[in-house]
Amino acid sequence: MSQDRVRRPTLDTIARQVGVSRATVSNAYNRPDQLSATLRERIIATAKELGYAGPDPVARSLATQRAGSVAFMLCDGLSSAFSDPALCIMLDALASTVDSGDRALLLLPGIGDGGPRAESVIRAQTDVVVAYSLPDDAPALRAVRERNLPLVVVDQPVLPGSARVQVDDFEGAFLAARHVAALGHRRVAILGFAVSADGYRGPGSPQRTGSAHFRVTLDRIAGYLKGLAEQGIVADEVPLWEAPGSVRELGREGARWLFGLRPRPTAVLCMSDELALGAMRAADDLRLSVPGEVSIVGFDDTPAASWCDPPLTTVRQDLVEKGRQAGELALRVLDGARPGRPITIGVELQVRGSTGPVPN
Repeated sequence: MSQDRVRRPTLDTIARQVGVSRATVSNAYNRPDQLSATLRERIIATAKELGYAGPDPVARSLATQRAGSVAFMLCDGLSSAFSDPALCIMLDALASTVDSGDRALLLLPGIGDGGPRAESVIRAQTDVVVAYSLPDDAPALRAVRERNLPLVVVDQPVLPGSARVQVDDFEGAFLAARHVAALGHRRVAILGFAVSADGYRGPGSPQRTGSAHFRVTLDRIAGYLKGLAEQGIVADEVPLWEAPGSVRELGREGARWLFGLRPRPTAVLCMSDELALGAMRAADDLRLSVPGEVSIVGFDDTPAASWCDPPLTTVRQDLVEKGRQAGELALRVLDGARPGRPITIGVELQVRGSTGPVPN
């Protein structure tokens, strides 16, 4: 057995075996368009025969001064995040956009509701960071600034100097509230996301809203209240229940509390389809017909919204476009582009069977 086979094979080993230069072997992996298909296939076959697995990613990053990854920071842990269909659809589109032969997606899950540990960000081998729906005071965001890494924010928070992709949350909530108010509903409740990253679940209050750390929650509350105010419904008459996550069981729990109020709400505005589907389950638990006795509106328009019975009225955001735009923005700032105006994804109301006229 040759000495080259005893030691770990290198680009030089393959170059000698094939009879080409080291640069030609490197191009077979890094710039395949520079070689003929026949030569590249011969190089790859020889490398496989010699047991060469490909260029060392650490050595490549040292040579190029690029880690070759896009870090995606989640607010919650992986189990919570991947139970949210809206996030999964958006993340799949983002991954498809940034994942290539030169780059991969690096996931940094959160701990609790405050995002990843700062230490995880400091250790991460990445060139650019995408932050998804983190609280304003997340320690991970400080770590990104300390490393001077390019930052793209999806949804929240609003940070100076960062690129951002957002949804027109205010407009979407306004459309939903105006819809139920036009149907005659005057006792309307909000089943919303948490206003702060403290894990609280339960009835909202002006005190908690006043110290909020999540822009999306505040914008949607403001949109709901604006749409209801057009019909003379004042904010103090609109009960709110906070759910620390977009999870059906939390929606079910919150809706059961809202349905226990007297007088009972005749319409519930939910900040996600998952919360709305949980609210529909709560209505079924209490033998309340939807929409005969209570109307329910979601937000996102995930596939389940049109599959459920009755189909869910919801605010549609283009989740695929949102992920694609975030991925393209990450690649642009990685190449040195300066952050410009936020990219805003539009919304539209999808009226289906879960909403109807106020019951007599």
